[in-house]
Amino acid sequence: MTTEIPLDRPRPHTTTLPATPKGAATCRRITRRQLTMWRLDSTHTESFHSALLIVAELAANAISHGRVPGRGFELHLALTTTVRRGTTLRIEVSDPRGDRLPLLPTVHIPNALSGRGLTLIDALCDRWGTIPRHPNSKTVWAELDLTTTPDAT
Repeated sequence: MTTEIPLDRPRPHTTTLPATPKGAATCRRITRRQLTMWRLDSTHTESFHSALLIVAELAANAISHGRVPGRGFELHLALTTTVRRGTTLRIEVSDPRGDRLPLLPTVHIPNALSGRGLTLIDALCDRWGTIPRHPNSKTVWAELDLTTTPDAT
């Protein structure tokens, strides 16, 4: 028996992945699949593509800056609806390095090979931040407010 999940209350998605480049690639594929299942690829295309970039950056940060040997990272995706904000896509990536909190760079070094990910996330999302997790872990989250009217086709 198949049960349809109502589109107005989709079930959140959480998965744990290895802190490797392959884990980050899998994270991106899982995100694309989940957002497509929620039909954001056709109803909110700008938010869909922004979310894919945000997840790519957060996963890359988790495997490069938040990696602890033998421990993975976690992806959590959820759609929530509130009276104040309407529908919001929340992206969370948790890693085991609670001692290394992300900071938005204040100075950009020309031709630097890294250091632009959080600036990109800050530009693409409506809000982002960090939450400490027990024991000595952290969650970096980003939220995208979905427009009340879907993208025109």
